[in-house]
Amino acid sequence: MISLNALKQGMAILMENQPCIILSTQHVHMGRGGAILRIKLKNLLTGATLEKTFKGNEKLEEADIEKTKVSFLYKENDKSFFMDNASFEQFFIPNDQLGEKANYLKEGQELESLNFNGQPATIDLPAKIDLKVISSPPAVKGDTAQGSGSKEIVLETGLKVLAPLFIKEGDMVKVNTETGKYVERVS
Repeated sequence: MISLNALKQGMAILMENQPCIILSTQHVHMGRGGAILRIKLKNLLTGATLEKTFKGNEKLEEADIEKTKVSFLYKENDKSFFMDNASFEQFFIPNDQLGEKANYLKEGQELESLNFNGQPATIDLPAKIDLKVISSPPAVKGDTAQGSGSKEIVLETGLKVLAPLFIKEGDMVKVNTETGKYVERVS
């Protein structure tokens, strides 16, 4: 059991017998009352985000999450297929369970799988990923007159992001997987 004071961003806890990752915590001190703790959680099995408020000396149970190295193989219909790098076993995770993470997967990519009760629940992406630009509209003289200076590009995974006007088809770009935004061009 974990006390409320020990909760930190990134910890895995059990909420109603479901594994959840803590996205953020906020301690709030009331005037005459006691302090409360608000936490924002992401359910690893459903991908749903929820907020909970706790008071006083409540305790929460830590989720037993095991990390294993996996390789992304391919997507088929609404599933993403992976291979465990140690046992070479193949498994799939439904794309709706992965949520936005499915937009960053490319063949052969090395990732970490978060397993709950021996079953893969989700994957852990690196903070930034390099992806190839497959479609980029040409920059037209005068495009920056409105002050935007950016255009929508399509990456090899099908993900669309806003990037500077100088990015062209065939370039490699770095994308932040947490915000879904362009970071820089990779040489």
